[in-house]
Amino acid sequence: MQSIHEIASDIVAREGGFVNDPDDPGGATKYGVTIHTMRRLGLDLDGDGDVDVSDVRKLSRDRATQIFIDHYFHRSKIAQLPQVLQASVFDMNVNAGANSVKILQRLVRRLGFRIGVDGQIGPQTISAVRQATQNAPDHIGDAYGIERRNYYYALGDRRKRSRKYARRQDGSKGGWIVRAEEFIASKYHLTDAEHRARVASWG
Repeated sequence: MQSIHEIASDIVAREGGFVNDPDDPGGATKYGVTIHTMRRLGLDLDGDGDVDVSDVRKLSRDRATQIFIDHYFHRSKIAQLPQVLQASVFDMNVNAGANSVKILQRLVRRLGFRIGVDGQIGPQTISAVRQATQNAPDHIGDAYGIERRNYYYALGDRRKRSRKYARRQDGSKGGWIVRAEEFIASKYHLTDAEHRARVASWG
Protein backbone atom coordinates (compact mmCIF):
# COMPACT_ATOMS: atom_id res chain seq x y z
CA MET A 1 0.00 0.00 0.00
CA GLN A 2 1.41 3.37 -1.05
CA SER A 3 1.91 6.18 1.44
CA ILE A 4 0.41 9.60 0.70
CA HIS A 5 3.89 10.91 -0.04
CA GLU A 6 4.43 8.13 -2.58
CA ILE A 7 1.07 8.87 -4.23
CA ALA A 8 1.95 12.59 -4.39
CA SER A 9 5.39 11.78 -5.83
CA ASP A 10 3.72 9.65 -8.50
CA ILE A 11 1.43 12.56 -9.39
CA VAL A 12 4.43 14.88 -9.72
CA ALA A 13 6.18 12.35 -11.98
CA ARG A 14 3.03 11.90 -14.06
CA GLU A 15 2.49 15.64 -14.45
CA GLY A 16 6.01 16.26 -15.73
CA GLY A 17 8.05 19.46 -15.88
CA PHE A 18 7.34 23.02 -16.97
CA VAL A 19 4.65 23.64 -19.60
CA ASN A 20 2.79 26.75 -20.69
CA ASP A 21 0.13 25.50 -23.11
CA PRO A 22 -2.22 28.27 -24.32
CA ASP A 23 -5.02 25.69 -24.59
CA ASP A 24 -4.69 24.78 -20.91
CA PRO A 25 -6.79 27.08 -18.70
CA GLY A 26 -4.37 26.35 -15.86
CA GLY A 27 -1.73 28.48 -17.54
CA ALA A 28 1.97 28.04 -16.79
CA THR A 29 2.42 24.80 -14.84
CA LYS A 30 5.27 22.78 -13.37
CA TYR A 31 4.89 19.32 -11.82
CA GLY A 32 1.13 19.90 -12.02
CA VAL A 33 1.21 23.07 -9.88
CA THR A 34 -0.36 25.95 -11.81
CA ILE A 35 0.60 29.59 -11.68
CA HIS A 36 -2.87 30.30 -10.22
CA THR A 37 -2.18 27.94 -7.31
CA MET A 38 1.20 29.54 -6.71
CA ARG A 39 -0.36 33.00 -6.69
CA ARG A 40 -3.03 31.86 -4.26
CA LEU A 41 -0.29 30.52 -1.97
CA GLY A 42 1.90 33.58 -2.43
CA LEU A 43 4.90 31.60 -3.69
CA ASP A 44 7.22 34.37 -4.86
CA LEU A 45 10.22 32.09 -5.28
CA ASP A 46 12.50 34.61 -6.97
CA GLY A 47 11.72 37.35 -4.43
CA ASP A 48 10.83 40.02 -6.95
CA GLY A 49 7.53 40.95 -5.35
CA ASP A 50 5.16 39.09 -7.63
CA VAL A 51 4.33 35.54 -8.71
CA ASP A 52 4.85 35.01 -12.41
CA VAL A 53 6.15 32.44 -14.90
CA SER A 54 9.70 32.71 -13.58
CA ASP A 55 8.47 31.55 -10.17
CA VAL A 56 6.75 28.58 -11.76
CA ARG A 57 10.02 27.63 -13.44
CA LYS A 58 11.80 27.74 -10.06
CA LEU A 59 9.39 25.34 -8.35
CA SER A 60 11.16 22.21 -7.10
CA ARG A 61 9.83 18.67 -7.27
CA ASP A 62 9.89 18.35 -3.47
CA ARG A 63 7.94 21.56 -2.96
CA ALA A 64 5.34 20.51 -5.54
CA THR A 65 4.92 17.20 -3.73
CA GLN A 66 4.34 18.98 -0.43
CA ILE A 67 1.85 21.40 -2.00
CA PHE A 68 -0.18 18.45 -3.22
CA ILE A 69 -0.13 16.72 0.17
CA ASP A 70 -1.03 19.86 2.13
CA HIS A 71 -3.54 21.53 -0.19
CA TYR A 72 -4.97 18.81 -2.43
CA PHE A 73 -5.10 15.90 0.02
CA HIS A 74 -5.39 17.09 3.62
CA ARG A 75 -7.10 20.46 3.10
CA SER A 76 -9.52 18.89 0.63
CA LYS A 77 -10.32 16.16 3.23
CA ILE A 78 -9.58 13.34 0.82
CA ALA A 79 -7.92 11.59 3.76
CA GLN A 80 -11.43 11.07 5.19
CA LEU A 81 -12.65 9.12 2.17
CA PRO A 82 -12.41 5.32 2.04
CA GLN A 83 -8.87 4.27 1.17
CA VAL A 84 -9.94 2.54 -2.04
CA LEU A 85 -10.87 5.96 -3.45
CA GLN A 86 -8.14 8.16 -2.06
CA ALA A 87 -5.44 7.79 -4.72
CA SER A 88 -7.77 8.30 -7.68
CA VAL A 89 -9.68 11.23 -6.16
CA PHE A 90 -6.38 12.79 -5.03
CA ASP A 91 -4.91 12.49 -8.52
CA MET A 92 -8.07 13.89 -10.08
CA ASN A 93 -8.15 16.76 -7.57
CA VAL A 94 -4.72 17.83 -8.76
CA ASN A 95 -5.91 17.59 -12.36
CA ALA A 96 -9.41 19.06 -12.11
CA GLY A 97 -9.95 20.61 -8.67
CA ALA A 98 -13.46 20.48 -7.23
CA ASN A 99 -14.70 18.50 -10.24
CA SER A 100 -12.91 15.50 -8.73
CA VAL A 101 -15.35 15.56 -5.83
CA LYS A 102 -18.39 16.44 -7.95
CA ILE A 103 -17.77 13.32 -10.05
CA LEU A 104 -17.76 11.24 -6.88
CA GLN A 105 -20.85 12.94 -5.48
CA ARG A 106 -22.82 12.40 -8.70
CA LEU A 107 -21.78 8.75 -8.75
CA VAL A 108 -22.88 8.17 -5.16
CA ARG A 109 -26.15 10.01 -5.78
CA ARG A 110 -26.90 7.73 -8.73
CA LEU A 111 -26.26 4.78 -6.43
CA GLY A 112 -29.22 5.96 -4.37
CA PHE A 113 -27.60 7.93 -1.57
CA ARG A 114 -28.66 11.39 -0.45
CA ILE A 115 -25.80 13.71 -1.24
CA GLY A 116 -25.32 17.23 -2.55
CA VAL A 117 -23.09 17.99 -5.51
CA ASP A 118 -21.00 20.96 -4.45
CA GLY A 119 -17.41 19.79 -4.94
CA GLN A 120 -16.72 19.89 -1.20
CA ILE A 121 -16.01 16.96 1.11
CA GLY A 122 -18.10 17.52 4.22
CA PRO A 123 -19.91 15.26 6.72
CA GLN A 124 -22.72 14.36 4.31
CA THR A 125 -20.32 13.39 1.53
CA ILE A 126 -18.07 11.41 3.87
CA SER A 127 -21.03 9.48 5.28
CA ALA A 128 -22.65 8.75 1.90
CA VAL A 129 -19.37 7.71 0.26
CA ARG A 130 -18.51 5.41 3.15
CA GLN A 131 -21.94 3.75 2.91
CA ALA A 132 -21.63 3.35 -0.85
CA THR A 133 -18.20 1.81 -0.41
CA GLN A 134 -19.48 -0.63 2.20
CA ASN A 135 -22.19 -1.72 -0.25
CA ALA A 136 -19.76 -2.24 -3.14
CA PRO A 137 -16.19 -2.36 -1.80
CA ASP A 138 -14.84 -4.22 -4.83
CA HIS A 139 -16.45 -1.91 -7.40
CA ILE A 140 -16.57 1.67 -6.11
CA GLY A 141 -12.97 2.43 -7.10
CA ASP A 142 -13.48 1.20 -10.65
CA ALA A 143 -16.82 3.00 -10.87
CA TYR A 144 -15.17 6.28 -9.93
CA GLY A 145 -12.37 5.74 -12.43
CA ILE A 146 -14.87 5.04 -15.19
CA GLU A 147 -16.82 8.20 -14.30
CA ARG A 148 -13.57 10.12 -14.43
CA ARG A 149 -12.83 8.73 -17.89
CA ASN A 150 -16.35 9.68 -19.01
CA TYR A 151 -15.78 13.20 -17.68
CA TYR A 152 -12.71 13.61 -19.86
CA TYR A 153 -14.50 12.37 -22.98
CA ALA A 154 -17.40 14.72 -22.25
CA LEU A 155 -14.96 17.63 -22.01
CA GLY A 156 -13.68 16.72 -25.44
CA ASP A 157 -17.25 16.60 -26.75
CA ARG A 158 -17.88 20.13 -25.51
CA ARG A 159 -14.50 21.77 -25.97
CA LYS A 160 -12.56 21.22 -29.16
CA ARG A 161 -9.32 22.57 -27.70
CA SER A 162 -9.35 19.88 -25.00
CA ARG A 163 -9.52 16.94 -27.40
CA LYS A 164 -5.75 16.70 -27.77
CA TYR A 165 -5.56 15.66 -24.11
CA ALA A 166 -7.99 12.76 -24.63
CA ARG A 167 -6.86 11.67 -28.10
CA ARG A 168 -3.35 11.59 -29.50
CA GLN A 169 -2.58 12.73 -33.03
CA ASP A 170 -2.48 9.10 -34.16
CA GLY A 171 -6.00 8.59 -32.78
CA SER A 172 -4.99 6.47 -29.78
CA LYS A 173 -5.80 7.26 -26.14
CA GLY A 174 -4.53 10.60 -24.95
CA GLY A 175 -2.94 11.38 -21.61
CA TRP A 176 -6.22 12.07 -19.82
CA ILE A 177 -7.67 8.68 -20.74
CA VAL A 178 -4.48 6.77 -19.99
CA ARG A 179 -4.28 8.53 -16.64
CA ALA A 180 -7.87 7.70 -15.70
CA GLU A 181 -7.39 4.06 -16.62
CA GLU A 182 -4.36 3.75 -14.33
CA PHE A 183 -6.93 3.67 -11.52
CA ILE A 184 -9.32 1.20 -13.19
CA ALA A 185 -8.98 -2.59 -13.31
CA SER A 186 -7.67 -3.66 -16.72
CA LYS A 187 -10.88 -5.55 -17.51
CA TYR A 188 -12.67 -2.19 -17.64
CA HIS A 189 -10.14 -0.47 -19.91
CA LEU A 190 -11.45 0.48 -23.32
CA THR A 191 -9.89 -1.31 -26.26
CA ASP A 192 -8.24 0.86 -28.87
CA ALA A 193 -11.22 0.23 -31.16
CA GLU A 194 -13.69 1.24 -28.45
CA HIS A 195 -11.74 4.42 -27.77
CA ARG A 196 -11.61 5.32 -31.44
CA ALA A 197 -15.34 4.71 -31.78
CA ARG A 198 -15.98 6.98 -28.77
CA VAL A 199 -14.08 9.91 -30.31
CA ALA A 200 -15.06 9.30 -33.95
CA SER A 201 -17.50 12.22 -33.91
CA TRP A 202 -14.64 14.60 -33.15
CA GLY A 203 -13.46 14.31 -36.75
